Amino acid sequence: MSFLGRGGGGLAGDLGEEHPDVTRAEGLQPLRTEQGHEVEATGIHVEVDELTGVYKNTTRGIVALVFRCKPVGGEERTSSEATAVTWLTPDEVAESMSEVYALRFLDALDGAGPHVRSHDGKQLTPAR
Repeated sequence: MSFLGRGGGGLAGDLGEEHPDVTRAEGLQPLRTEQGHEVEATGIHVEVDELTGVYKNTTRGIVALVFRCKPVGGEERTSSEATAVTWLTPDEVAESMSEVYALRFLDALDGAGPHVRSHDGKQLTPAR
């Protein structure tokens, strides 16, 4: 699930690394894994499942831990943080997002994690 954040910047799903600036959103991002935030931003209640990836933004010195979440209730809605909420297929994720954010979704679906990846905010970089 992704949501369109207020203030421009395109679709977003906050992983926490952008939380103070969620409306600034650097392209598409998976939704943050803190249960209360999904409900607050999108109306969807989630159950947090397993760790699927560790992603280090080497430019900003931020590490994001990504967990697969399962929707367990609620109804999609907009909020002060989300002007739209949408569900994407894996193909739509790959086509719609920059590589570094699409991989977070796709890694969560492949069942082969947890993955460990480094990036500069735009492209994957060699692990340091």
